[in-house]
Amino acid sequence: MANAQDILSLVDKHLHPDRFREQHWEGSFADYLELVTRNPRVARNAFQRIYDMIMNFGHERYTWMREELIRYKFFSDPIDTGADAIFGLDRPLMNLVDFFKSASHQYGTERRILLLHGPVGSSKSTIVRLLKKGLEYYSRLEDGAVYSFSWHVTDENGKTTVHPCPMHEEPLKLVPLEARKAVLARINEDLNESGQIRIEGALDPFCRRMFDDLLLRYDGDWKEVMKHIRVRRLILSEKDRIGIGTFQPKDEKNQDSTELTGDINYRKIAEYGSDSDPRAFNFDGELNIANRGLVEFIEVLKLDVAFLYDLLGASQEHVIKPKKFAQTHIDEVIIGHTNEPEYKKLQSNELMEAFRDRTIKIDIPYNIRLDDEIAIYSKDFNKQRIRGIHIAPHTIEMAAMWAVLTRLEDPKKPGLTLLQKLKLYNGKKIPNFTEDSIRELRDEAPREGMQGISPRYIQDKLSNSLVSDQAIQEKCINPFMVMNELESGLSHHSLITDEETRTRYRELLGLVREEYEDTLKSEVQRAISADEDAIMRLCSNYIENVRAYTQHEKVRNRYTGKDEQPDERLMRSIEEKIDIPESRKDDFRQEIMNYIGSLALDGKKFEYHTNARLHKALELKLFEDQRDTIKLKNVVSGVVDDETQAKIDVVKQRLIKYFGYNETSATDVLNYVASIFARGDTKKKD
Repeated sequence: MANAQDILSLVDKHLHPDRFREQHWEGSFADYLELVTRNPRVARNAFQRIYDMIMNFGHERYTWMREELIRYKFFSDPIDTGADAIFGLDRPLMNLVDFFKSASHQYGTERRILLLHGPVGSSKSTIVRLLKKGLEYYSRLEDGAVYSFSWHVTDENGKTTVHPCPMHEEPLKLVPLEARKAVLARINEDLNESGQIRIEGALDPFCRRMFDDLLLRYDGDWKEVMKHIRVRRLILSEKDRIGIGTFQPKDEKNQDSTELTGDINYRKIAEYGSDSDPRAFNFDGELNIANRGLVEFIEVLKLDVAFLYDLLGASQEHVIKPKKFAQTHIDEVIIGHTNEPEYKKLQSNELMEAFRDRTIKIDIPYNIRLDDEIAIYSKDFNKQRIRGIHIAPHTIEMAAMWAVLTRLEDPKKPGLTLLQKLKLYNGKKIPNFTEDSIRELRDEAPREGMQGISPRYIQDKLSNSLVSDQAIQEKCINPFMVMNELESGLSHHSLITDEETRTRYRELLGLVREEYEDTLKSEVQRAISADEDAIMRLCSNYIENVRAYTQHEKVRNRYTGKDEQPDERLMRSIEEKIDIPESRKDDFRQEIMNYIGSLALDGKKFEYHTNARLHKALELKLFEDQRDTIKLKNVVSGVVDDETQAKIDVVKQRLIKYFGYNETSATDVLNYVASIFARGDTKKKD
């Protein structure tokens, strides 16, 4: 059993005093200049820092549908082991990183508001949360170090008062404007254009007042003024309101611009004698405290118009206007997010033309690739997180499939179903469709992913299924339970406003159910035919007959010892399982023999599982042969003899071993598939 000393030693093990001292470094202004000359990147602006932060985690290039894409590892959330990982949005995230890259080069995007636009639940907030989390983490690294300063002023009584810079300004701003150009030229002389340091604007009003007062005291001696400066390292933190700000619109009647740019400190007016003295002002608005970093505007287009006007200057000129003070320079990324209805209102509002002109919009859609959507739910609903309740195979897959189907537009190409389109997007090969034709499908439906069911709805219904009485009793959930939850929730879904959409979503659930039934039948078939020795015997028999057929020879009957014609009935019974028509049987058989011959030339031995089509045909044939001996349909009636039960138990164990079922879900699957076969037999009799 753990004791207090053990716990204390664990805490001590995770604390690093040396790292703490590095992160709380302090020095003189001259010490800081020494740091800058050794590593000019410490004086980067906010855009450069965020771009470098993203690139710090690395990236990988890959090709999809003949398009070269980049996956930035930062958006997989390596900081928090994937807690906020983004799946399937590589293209929009490339646009986002391009924005920061362009801004870091000062190509113009640094004077724009970044607006993430998309349907509810499409990861807009998660992307911003990642950027804020990344900035906090990066500022703790040596590569991401950022510095500010404090004023240490001694009065006539010898008492020293410390005044931290309220807006966490870059220390190089203390270099007078007259000398700044020459200083920056010296610092940048060995740097390429993209990495050059740029210091813009004057100090904030408080620091400007402190600077001017000390300059008067020392009769213009700047070096003496700098003796009152202590440079310190900053750790950016949203909780501590250092370099990261967040603004959320409230009731329009209660909105006040001082929340953005600070307000008068009335208690200090008596001390300093004027409400226009910067020492009697709190520079603690969101735009003030976010200086050197990032400010997030939640649902930015719900802001009062007066607030949006503040953002115009903050983005274009990088200045804000605190009450009773001159325009004040800021260095920060302004990022907002909004949904489509709010953005449409902005487009129709002629008064907001200036705001639209200063905005760069990046669409953040839903996923339209099935594997990416599955990854979203697998992150939260997996064996490690869900204890005591088994999630049957395909449960998450079927929920994700329905979600993606709701986001796709019906294909215009004749003969292509919506489900086939989903599979094409997910990388499955379908005859007569090339990568070019898939790109055409994407191009003809540019709004795919901008509407449909939100991942939040799926997550809610998966959660409901997990806490249902049936799940608690059986300690298991399956796709049918989740699909029933999904369907029942449609009747009161707050974002579905018309019956036509509701009906369409129900029809799509029907498609998913049919796909799931086919999947179940296939898995049970494979489990029944998973007798490797039997498949090998069947394969050997087939190949022997095909070889004789293609070479116009006879086959020796093992039992009678006589030579006979190749068994056409056997060969066709296998080939028909994979839809080889009578007219193509000779081609297929020759193809198999050529394949075996090419393997032999390479010194390789033919095995049935090396040819996917033949493997599938053999499994289906073996299933057909064994199905009647297992008498699967008798499971429905409950009348099963001991011999049949033993065979069914073998199949059940194969489902558990090879397909991921447990005892309960394997039994349910066998019962369900048995009922399908029983219905099929009834239809045949009719």
